[in-house]
Amino acid sequence: MNKKKQTKFSFDARIDYGLILPAFMLILIGLYALYVALSHDHPTQATQMLVQQGTWIVVGLFIALIVMHMVSRFLWNLTPFFYLLGLVLMVLPIFFYNDATYASTGAKNWVAFGGRNLFQPSEFMKISYILFSARLVVTFQNKLRNRILKDDFRLIGRLLLALLPVAVLTALQHDFGTFMVFGAIFAGIILVAGISWKILAPAFLAVFAAAGGIVALVASPGGQKFLESTHFAQYQVNRFIAWLHPFEYSQTFSLQQARSLISIGIGGVWGKGVGSASVNVPVRESDMIFTVIAEDFGFVGSAFLIFLYFMLIYRMIRVTFNSNNQFYTYISTGIIMMILFHVFENIGAAIGVVPLTGIPLPFISQGGSALMSNIIGLGLVLSMKYNQLPTWAEKHGQIPEPKAGGRAARRKNKR
Repeated sequence: MNKKKQTKFSFDARIDYGLILPAFMLILIGLYALYVALSHDHPTQATQMLVQQGTWIVVGLFIALIVMHMVSRFLWNLTPFFYLLGLVLMVLPIFFYNDATYASTGAKNWVAFGGRNLFQPSEFMKISYILFSARLVVTFQNKLRNRILKDDFRLIGRLLLALLPVAVLTALQHDFGTFMVFGAIFAGIILVAGISWKILAPAFLAVFAAAGGIVALVASPGGQKFLESTHFAQYQVNRFIAWLHPFEYSQTFSLQQARSLISIGIGGVWGKGVGSASVNVPVRESDMIFTVIAEDFGFVGSAFLIFLYFMLIYRMIRVTFNSNNQFYTYISTGIIMMILFHVFENIGAAIGVVPLTGIPLPFISQGGSALMSNIIGLGLVLSMKYNQLPTWAEKHGQIPEPKAGGRAARRKNKR
C-alpha cells in the first residue's frame, strides 16, 4: 500500500474536525451554564452534579469512540437486538418511577429506585429506533425492482409498525414530548426514503391542521373542556394555556414560562455578565438552561449558541451527502432530525414560540441519558467515514452504495 493510501485511511484522515469542534464548544458551554444554574439553585450539590455531568460526558465519548469503529456488518446485525432491548427498558419506568417526579412533571419517563432517578430509557431508545428504521428502509428498498405508489404505502406501514410499540410505551409513560421527537425522526426518514409527494403533501397538511385545531381548542374554554374529556391530561392542557397566556397564570402553572421570558428579556443585547442568572427559573439546569445563557450573554451569546448548532447540523448534513453507505445515510438523517427537533423545541419553548414539553437542550442540559444519547449519535455520524469503503454488507447486497437511496430510486424509477 502506497503512502497516499495510508494517509487516506488513517485515523486522523477519517475525523471530521468541522463536526467535532461545534459539539465540543457546546459541551463546554453546557458545563458553564450548568455550573451557574446549580450554584444559584443547588449550591450544596453543585460540585457533585457537575462531576456527574463530566462523568457522563466521558462515558458518552468512550461509547462514541467504540461506535465510530463499528463496521456496517456488526452494527447491522446488532440493530434488532438494540431495538428490542430499548423497548424492554422503556417498560421499566411505567412500574419503577419517582412519585415526586411524576407529581411535578406528570410523566413516568425516568427509571427510579429508592426514590432516586437513575436513567431515562426513551433517550437511548431514540438511537435504537433510528438504527432499526434505517435497517427497515434499506432492506425494503433493496428488494424493489420497479417502485410504484403502492410500495410507498407498504414502506410507511412497516415504519409505522416499528413506531407503534414506542407510541404505546410513551403514552403509558404520559410523555407526549418525547413521542414528538420520535415523530420527527419518523418524518425525516420518510422524506429521505423518497416517498411520493402524493402521500407526503396530504399527510403534512393533516398534521398542521390537527396542530392548528388543538391550539384553537385550547384558546377557548369550551375547547379546553373538550380536550380534557378526550385523551389530554389537565397538565397537558395547562401547558398550552401557559404558552398562550404566560403572564396570566404566572403564579401557578405558567410560572416557569413567565420567568423564562423575563430572564431572557433582561439579558438584553449583551447580557448581564458572567454568572448572573438572577431570575429564578424553575428547573433551569435542564429544561430551561437556555435562559442562563440568554441572561448572562444576551442576544449576542444566544445567537452564537444557535450558530454553533447550525454549524453542527450543517456538517452532519455534509457528511450524510458524502456517504456512499445507504444504511448510514438513513442513520445520520435520524440523528439530524433528533438533534434539530430538540434544539427547536427547547429554545422555542424558552422564548415562547412553542409550548413547553420538557425536552432537554442537546449537549447542554443536565442529564446523563440525553447527553450520552446525543454523543453516541455523533459517534454514529462520524462512523460514516469508517464505512466508505465496500463492506461485507455491501458486497452481499444488504447495504447498497448509492448516496441517497430514496432519491436515486426516485430518479431511476420515475412514476
